[in-house]
Amino acid sequence: MTEPLWAPDEARCRATRLYDFMQTLNQRHQLDLNNYQALHQWSTEHSETFWSDLWDYAGIIGDKGNRVLEHPERMPGARWFPDARLNFAQNLLRYRDQRPAVIFRGEDDTRIELSHAELYLQVAQLASALRREGVTRGDRVSGFMPNIPATLIGMLATASIGAIWSSCSPDFGINGVLDRFGQVEPKILLTTDGYRYNGKRLNSLERVQGIADQLHSVEKIVVVPFLEATPDISGLDRAVLLPDFIDAQASEIEFEPLPFDHPLYVMYSSGTTGVPKCIVHSAGGTLIQHLKEHILHTDVGRDDCLFYYTTCGWMMWNWLVSGLATGCTLMLFDGSPFAPQPSILWDIAEQEGITVFGTSAKYIAALEKAGVKPRESHNLEKLRSVLSTGSPLAHESFEYVYRDIKHELQLSSISGGTDIVSCFALGCPIRPVYAGELQCRGLGMAVEIFDDNGKPVRGKKGELVCTRPFPSMPIGFWNDEDGQKYHDAYFGQFDNIWAHGDYGEITEHDGLIIHGRSDAVLNPGGVRIGTAEIYRQVEKVDEVLESLCIGQPWDNDVRVVLFVRLKEGFNLTDELIKRIRDTIRANTTPRHVPAKVIQVTDIPRTISGKIVELAVRKVVLGEEVKNKDALANPEALELFCDLPELQS
Repeated sequence: MTEPLWAPDEARCRATRLYDFMQTLNQRHQLDLNNYQALHQWSTEHSETFWSDLWDYAGIIGDKGNRVLEHPERMPGARWFPDARLNFAQNLLRYRDQRPAVIFRGEDDTRIELSHAELYLQVAQLASALRREGVTRGDRVSGFMPNIPATLIGMLATASIGAIWSSCSPDFGINGVLDRFGQVEPKILLTTDGYRYNGKRLNSLERVQGIADQLHSVEKIVVVPFLEATPDISGLDRAVLLPDFIDAQASEIEFEPLPFDHPLYVMYSSGTTGVPKCIVHSAGGTLIQHLKEHILHTDVGRDDCLFYYTTCGWMMWNWLVSGLATGCTLMLFDGSPFAPQPSILWDIAEQEGITVFGTSAKYIAALEKAGVKPRESHNLEKLRSVLSTGSPLAHESFEYVYRDIKHELQLSSISGGTDIVSCFALGCPIRPVYAGELQCRGLGMAVEIFDDNGKPVRGKKGELVCTRPFPSMPIGFWNDEDGQKYHDAYFGQFDNIWAHGDYGEITEHDGLIIHGRSDAVLNPGGVRIGTAEIYRQVEKVDEVLESLCIGQPWDNDVRVVLFVRLKEGFNLTDELIKRIRDTIRANTTPRHVPAKVIQVTDIPRTISGKIVELAVRKVVLGEEVKNKDALANPEALELFCDLPELQS
């Protein structure tokens, strides 16, 4: 058996909230749970008792009601706490003292600090203004925002009145925003005048006007001054500056008591087969799941400073901000993690006393390549945990963290997704850390690995599934009245069982290894990207007849490779490659831009006409394609064998 990279001593284990919770369960139910494996097994076999006790332990504000789970045999169809009433924002704003609730740092040295009392007041002022504007239960408010305090305030104000929040980052192009917000039809659009990235000031207002021209549901555009103290919005229809919009007289929030499964967030899939799917998450499910992950799995409390490097278009932003419910201090950062210098996030970690530092696997790998050794250059005395997600964390990155960042900390590689706005597998503060492994399956999550026959396996690779209902399952998809799209997305592979689309294995330590996605979703730098989003842009380039996109494992990450079939008489020149990349960048995000663009003479497709990304990816990786009979032109696969362009 391999040796752990780190293991908590007994004193550290006994000081955790997870250990305390386990003792609480032992006393309440006359149990003898004495390790995490036993606790996890009990939490899945007695899930109703577990989630009910967790509600009490976490101190959720609201009326729990008498019933915990309705229709436990249905997935989908189970309903958690069907009689409960609560408000998500009220739980995040439970503290109103002078301790810091939010600290924002930008790459230009901007620093903003808000106490819990100041945060509450600013949410009250915006919530009152939204009510005055006619926003009510079920209405949508969308944020086209960087990761700044105003975004958090916008979400909390929206949730406080029972409206639904949806956000994406400001590096999206017009079409990318319309593909998302155009489906949910927001009444209010919250934006900034721009944002900063890698030393550049990037204006957003021109794109906002382009979005507003086609987003007819928007009644008011609220512009948050960010680049300028008083940005010029005279050319923007239906726009008002935030200071002119808020109700400066408001000081109290009228929290709407709502059902447990009332919609809180609309989040977006990667858009693999068309426009992104709109995934609707509930207020209660999101709250109780995040409290479990923060309090028990990450051991976050009032004295912690919780940081995650994320944008508002990634679910880790939603995960991060829920930390307010523990009373901790949230650390927000917006900008490049390498500007103005590669050590910027560690400078902030030292200066602000970050205790839990979250980031992506790609960032950790890039940090090592840049030769950054925070252990030698920074005082990280307060740092207790490092979290990593977005893609599997390489063995070498585990070793780098302990060698060059800090030896005495818990490194938690975590995995879940937008689909569940949380994690299936994550950290455990009372268990050892092994290189390449996620420490544990989440409490209350009946996670298994299934083989091709739908049987659970250990020590073998297979499909990651969840065999029992859990509170943070989506309510459904937006505009999916009969629920068929939702069913097909997760329950089509195994009846009454959630299949997540990850390929993994359960280890000898009862940890988890994620080997990647089992579908064609791209994942460069830990950001999920749907190929359809790229295709829609490539099709705008006149010379391109059709294209196919895959993710190629490269340098402990995934790089986007685009194959193009050009119209007769055209060749792939450097100028054409630049135009293709520029078109993709202008209308999506920089992460969508392919690292390689390669010309081919044909693209394989099924008899029904669908291009086969997975088959091409298998050929590129030197794997066997077993389903050639389903192809209309199987000979086209030969065009992708041993391409020299993909060797460097």
